[in-house]
Amino acid sequence: MWLHAAILCDESVTDLVVKVNSRNLQSTIVGGLFATALILTGCGQEQTGDQRKLPTTNKQYIVNLADTYTELGDLDAMQQRGIIRFLMPRSSEEDGYLPRQGFPLYQEMEMASEFADFLGLEPEWIFVDRFDENIPLLLAGKGDVITANMTITEERKEKILFSVPVEIVKEQIVTRAGDNVSKPADLVGRRIAAQRSSSYWQTATALKEKYPGIRVEAVDENLTITEILEGVVNNVFDVAIADRNIVKEVLAYQDGLKIAFDATGDRAIGWGMRPNATQLKQALDRYINREKFTKFKQPIYKVDLGEIKKRKVLRVLTRNNAATYFLWRGELMGFEYELAREFAKHHGLRLQMVVPPSRDMLLPWLTEGKGDLVAASLTIEPELENGVRFSRRVNTVSEIVVTRAGDDSINSLDDLAGRTFYVRPSSSYWRSLAKLKDMGIDIQIKPAPENLETEEIISKVAEGEYDLTVSDSHILDIELTWRDDIKGTLALGDPVTHAWVVRSEDEELLGAINKFLKKEYRGLFYNITYQKYFQEPHRIRQHVEERVDRGAGGALSPYDELVKNHADDHDFDWRLIVAQMYQESRFDPNAKSWAGARGLMQVMPRTARELGIENLKDPEQGIIAGVRYLAWLRERFEPELSVRDRMWFTLAAYNAGAGHVRDARRLAKRQGWQSNRWFDNVEKAMLLLSKSKYANNAAHGYVRGSEPVRYVREIRDRYQAYLKLTGNGG
Repeated sequence: MWLHAAILCDESVTDLVVKVNSRNLQSTIVGGLFATALILTGCGQEQTGDQRKLPTTNKQYIVNLADTYTELGDLDAMQQRGIIRFLMPRSSEEDGYLPRQGFPLYQEMEMASEFADFLGLEPEWIFVDRFDENIPLLLAGKGDVITANMTITEERKEKILFSVPVEIVKEQIVTRAGDNVSKPADLVGRRIAAQRSSSYWQTATALKEKYPGIRVEAVDENLTITEILEGVVNNVFDVAIADRNIVKEVLAYQDGLKIAFDATGDRAIGWGMRPNATQLKQALDRYINREKFTKFKQPIYKVDLGEIKKRKVLRVLTRNNAATYFLWRGELMGFEYELAREFAKHHGLRLQMVVPPSRDMLLPWLTEGKGDLVAASLTIEPELENGVRFSRRVNTVSEIVVTRAGDDSINSLDDLAGRTFYVRPSSSYWRSLAKLKDMGIDIQIKPAPENLETEEIISKVAEGEYDLTVSDSHILDIELTWRDDIKGTLALGDPVTHAWVVRSEDEELLGAINKFLKKEYRGLFYNITYQKYFQEPHRIRQHVEERVDRGAGGALSPYDELVKNHADDHDFDWRLIVAQMYQESRFDPNAKSWAGARGLMQVMPRTARELGIENLKDPEQGIIAGVRYLAWLRERFEPELSVRDRMWFTLAAYNAGAGHVRDARRLAKRQGWQSNRWFDNVEKAMLLLSKSKYANNAAHGYVRGSEPVRYVREIRDRYQAYLKLTGNGG
C-alpha cells in the first residue's frame, strides 16, 4: 500500500484530494489518510462543485466538505457522476488507534471501498467533525452513505434508511482498570460520559432512570470515542459507554481500561442513506448479504484434546490436492480427509478442514493456533520438529524424479548432472535434492511457488516450463492415471514416511492420534480407503476430471448454472443453495421423502403450487420452488439480525418450520441464551423442544430438535468447504 507524496492543491485541480490505491487498504495508510485530511483543510483556494474534475479510475479521494457538490438523488444519479460519497467521522491526529487494522473505522473504510468497486463507482470520503452532523449532511445531499459505526435506532429510522446490519454489537460500560464496577448499581454516584447524539446517551439515560443516583454527562460532539475513553483513563470522566467492537480494539493497546459489564443486548450497526435512496439500499443490502455471509473468520486458539472435546470441533490443516482433500460432485473427499474424519468420528468431534493459502504456512498456522493438527502428506523430518511433533506413520512413499514422457536420458543419479529441479523450498523434496547436491551431483535447485501443489508443478514440467521436479510416488501414480505426457524415472533414496503433526505441548492429542493410527494402519478401513484413492485407475480418473478446482470439468453439482441464475434473483449465494440441495436430495431430482416432499430441494407439492410450481421432478422447477420458499422464509425473520444468523434461522425454518424456530428463540431467551444467535444458543433451545417439559409450553409444541440442528450445521460446514475450494468470489 502506498501514498502519493504530493498533496494536490494546484489551481487546475478542482478538488483538494489525496490519491491512494483503493483496492487494498492497509492499516498503515489509514492514519496517514486522516492526518492528510487535516492538512487538506488548510490548502489552496476554494473551488466550486461545478468546476470539479472527476477522479480517474483506481483512485480514492478525500474531499473537503466545503468542496463537495449537492446530490439528493438515488443510485442512478450517482452512476451518472461515477462517484459515491461516504460520510465518516474525522479523527484527531493524536488518535493512536488509526493504524490498527481491526478497528471498526478501518473496517468500514475498507468495506466501503469494496462496495464502491462492486458498483463500478469511485469512492470519495467526506470527513465530518461532529457525529451529530452525519444525518443532517446526508439529508442535505453532502454525502451519499453514512459509514460511522452508527447504531440502528427507531428514532434514526424515522429520518433515514438503514442497510441490513454490517455488524452486531453490544454496548459496554468501560471504567478505569482499578475501579470496582461490575453491575449497574455500582454506577450510583458516578458520571457516565456520552454525546447527546449517540445511542450511548439513550443507554445512559435508561440506566439513570433505573438508578437515579447515576449522573449522565453530555460531552462535546467533536470528541471521538477514543478521546472519551482516554478521558476515562485520565480521570476526566468516570465512566464511558462504547460498542464492543470498538472496546475490543482499544483494549488491545490501552491497559488502563476495563469492561465493567454489558449495558445492552445485541445492537445492529448499519450504514445510513437518504429516505429516497431505495435503489442504493437494495444494492447495498445485496452487497452486505454476500460480503458478510461468505467471509468466515478463522478462530485462533491452542488447546489439547480435552478442550477440543469440549469445543466439539477438530480443526485439520491440509492442502487441496488429489492425495489429501478435494471436492468431487459436491462430496468432500481425499485420503487424508477420510482418515481425519474417521479419527474425529471416533472421538465424537465435528471435522473442520482448514486450507492455508500456501503449503509453507501449514506448520506456522498450527503453531499459531489456527488448527489442531496437520494432515497433508508431510514427510517426517526431525529437523522440522521445532515446536511440533510428528505422529506415527500414516503412509510410506518414494520421492520420484519426474520428467517429460519423451525424455529417456535419465537412467541413474549421475544422469541428473546439469539438470534443473523446481520444487517448493518448504518441501522435503528440497532437502532431499540438497543432499544429492552435497554428494557431488551437479544439479540446480530452483524454488517453485509455495502455493503450487505438486500436481501443478508436474504440469509445468509437462508443458516444458520447468525442466524436472520431484513427486511423492502416490501423487505421481494419480497423475499417471489420466495423463501420458510425463513419467517417473528414479527414486531419490529410500522410501520416506508421512505423518500427521501436532504442537509439541499437545501430548494428549498426539497420544490419541498414535493410538488411532496403530489400530487402523493397514487395517480394513485404511486399506479400503487407500485403494479407493491410489489403486483404482477408473475411479481416480473420475476424481481428477471432475474436481471443482481442476478447471472447466469440475462442478459442485450437475445443476450449478441453474442454481446460479435463480439464487441471484433472491440474493442468495449459489453455493449455499447447492450445499442445501445436497443435504436435501443428494442432487437427485426424483428424490421423494417419507412425508411427500419432492425434487432437488424437497419441497412439498402444496407449497410448490402456492409458489406457482407444478412439476417438482423437473430440476429447474424444483430449484425455483426451493429458492422461492427459502426467500419467503427469510422474510419471516427481522432484517436487524446479523446476515448469517438470519440465514441460519431461515435454514432451520426450511427444515422444521418457522413456528418451531420462533419457539426456540423464545425458549433461548428464557434460558438466558442469546435469542438472536443460532449456533450455541437457539440451537440448544431447539434441542430442548424435543422434551415434553419444554414442548408443552411451546406454541408449536414438540419438534425433533436434533434434525434442524444437524441440518443447519451440516449445510454450514459444507458451504464453508465449497467457499474454500471455489474461492470466495464464486
